[in-house]
Amino acid sequence: MIGEHVLAGYVHDAGGREALDLARGIVALTGGRLSVATVHPPDLPAAAGEARAVLDQLADLLDADGPADLLVQEGRSVGRGLTVLASRIGADLIVVGSPEGGARGRIGVGAAADHLLHSATEAVMLTPSGYAPPDDLGRITVMYVRRPQCDEAVIRAAQAAERLEVPLRLVTLAIGDVDPDPLRDDLALAIRLAVDSADLLPEEVSAEVAEGDDVADALDDVDWPEGELLVCASSEDAAAHRVFLGEVALKVLRAAPCPVTVLPRGYY
Repeated sequence: MIGEHVLAGYVHDAGGREALDLARGIVALTGGRLSVATVHPPDLPAAAGEARAVLDQLADLLDADGPADLLVQEGRSVGRGLTVLASRIGADLIVVGSPEGGARGRIGVGAAADHLLHSATEAVMLTPSGYAPPDDLGRITVMYVRRPQCDEAVIRAAQAAERLEVPLRLVTLAIGDVDPDPLRDDLALAIRLAVDSADLLPEEVSAEVAEGDDVADALDDVDWPEGELLVCASSEDAAAHRVFLGEVALKVLRAAPCPVTVLPRGYY
């Protein structure tokens, strides 16, 4: 299950702290391992020292909630450094925050997140600006379109929902004048896939068609209670076992009021 080893990309600002808090919350749910990393430019000893000092300030805070590995990573960019490190230590999820100055309650895609969303080999989770993780996960939602990558996401999300004992929801967007009836038929098949993939009861899996004039309007058409986690699949253009977020999914990510996890293509 995703979250067996979580890598939080930490910077000394609000987004970094929010990413760290979310990563700690995920580990508390999964019982997994937590690593926290700060990336610095190559061939700059002073930058490496500053990065280590930033992490040392977190040591007492993290020790209070359980052990965490504090790592300094060299990289020509933060995103590249996190990807290299995640591969080296075996992390299955990279968590990053939103840049400062963005809309509160929404995800901002900075340079590090942009790199991860178009090349990471691990699942990537992004944190909305100002996000404070609740004590419990309330539900997992999968953004669904009938294609193999989304079916893979349904399977993984169903297995996670079973293990974490939370309900699963599947949401499909109907933008503009799209006929929603065929989309409901697709969702019915996806519900069956979810139930068959995990020990979930039919009443524990729901589905909704979110209708609107654009992506943001459609997302406002459905409920997003506290404790929601949204899962998106990578685009069909993604290379095998890599993240690549398509245009519509990127709009979903920017409009979502909750953390979003993007799975690499072929994530089993």
